[in-house]
Amino acid sequence: MASRDLPLSSVSGSVAVPGVARPARDTAAAMPARAGASVQARGVGRRFVTGRGPVDACRDIDLDVPAGSFTVIVGPSGCGKSTFLRMLAGLDHPTSGTLTLANSRGGAPSNAMVFQGRSLFPWLTLRQNVAYGLKLRGVPRTERGERSDALLATVGLHGFRRSYPHQVSEGMRQRVAIARALAVDPDLLLMDEPFGALDEQTRFLLQEELLRIWDESRKTVVFVTHSIDEAIVLADRIVVMSAQPGTIRSVIDVPFARPRALMDVRSDPAFTALFGEIWTTVREEVTAARTAQEASMAR
Repeated sequence: MASRDLPLSSVSGSVAVPGVARPARDTAAAMPARAGASVQARGVGRRFVTGRGPVDACRDIDLDVPAGSFTVIVGPSGCGKSTFLRMLAGLDHPTSGTLTLANSRGGAPSNAMVFQGRSLFPWLTLRQNVAYGLKLRGVPRTERGERSDALLATVGLHGFRRSYPHQVSEGMRQRVAIARALAVDPDLLLMDEPFGALDEQTRFLLQEELLRIWDESRKTVVFVTHSIDEAIVLADRIVVMSAQPGTIRSVIDVPFARPRALMDVRSDPAFTALFGEIWTTVREEVTAARTAQEASMAR
């Protein structure tokens, strides 16, 4: 999906107002690599109004994401992880608290989002899919092609550039989705369980690919996953959320140096200890959520 500008760098979460003024989109044909965005959340919450009354997806989120960092959010299903990511993307708005985002130039950052599952346009070739956001920005055809080819080579798919999504595997389609997100040179890369539907071998390969790309670009990444193993392998910091309504239970610094090799991380004794610490917290939240749900159904 093409990058879109976020709301103003300081967004009041008290109301969700359509048509909030946004900074002008940077339509320069060529954008040099740049440092990522920073994120500051203070008391952020999102309440939905339903036929059964208000439902808080998340509330009272206080979080700082430094520019150029790789932050992974884990937690039980339905705890508001994806809702928070959508607010960072400007696709949704907080109903409480404030969300402040800024790029290295002091303005509102651009972002791109990679979703779980199929998100490519089936009528476009892989090359055209990668170039789609560049086309929306008015980048000339020749430059679009050159940048798309370079990114497809980066993710090992240059030889498939003329293929259509249905002609390649799910893992290859996700690599194209990552290349499409990177094509617009976002300040903030948002990833919502991008590898969740893949088999284990493909997931490991794409984790290695993502680590390599991130080491080269140092974009700010906020990544949502249910996999504790994946979080430890990828992250600088892991944010552990509670069950719904999601709040932050803990923020854990990952001790492994970069660049990382998956096997080195997984064979380190610290990996097991860190996995156990995170799983203990997540299990407590999952158990509490199930108990509350059962009690509610018994009424």
